[in-house]
Amino acid sequence: MEKAKRLENGNRICHLRNAIHRRTQAWGVVWLLCWLLASCGQTSPEQRLQQQFERMQTAVEERRPDDFMADVSTDFAGKNGMDRAALHNLLRLQVLGNASLGVTRSPLDIQLQGDHATVKCSVLLTGGGGRFLPERAQTYAITSGWREEDGEWRVYYADWSAE
Repeated sequence: MEKAKRLENGNRICHLRNAIHRRTQAWGVVWLLCWLLASCGQTSPEQRLQQQFERMQTAVEERRPDDFMADVSTDFAGKNGMDRAALHNLLRLQVLGNASLGVTRSPLDIQLQGDHATVKCSVLLTGGGGRFLPERAQTYAITSGWREEDGEWRVYYADWSAE
């Protein structure tokens, strides 16, 4: 009888050890998954710049010039001496003059130089009264200069020409 009790206690201890081992492994897997998810959440400078460009594109398409301008540096310089205020006025003019705006772009050519970047692409801008087909369309080659300001990419220079 005593031998049976010792065997039973030994089995309980084995089961307890196995349960602790499984629980420890489970927590190890949970920690590994958390670490992997945290590291996947970090984005590269190119990805952040791509996302910033896409947000600005969406702001134009949704007719929100103020949201677009939030990502333009205060010392912006554009084609033919255009400053930030002139760019904002140009965007407002397009929003007022077109019931619908469209932006279709080529893939971005991003060249990083530390906390600065040069982005080149082609865009097709469309506008019109909101009917099935746009009334106006023009393709532009754009070269823009970007820099990180307070952890966000901001465009500080842009040049464009009709293609």
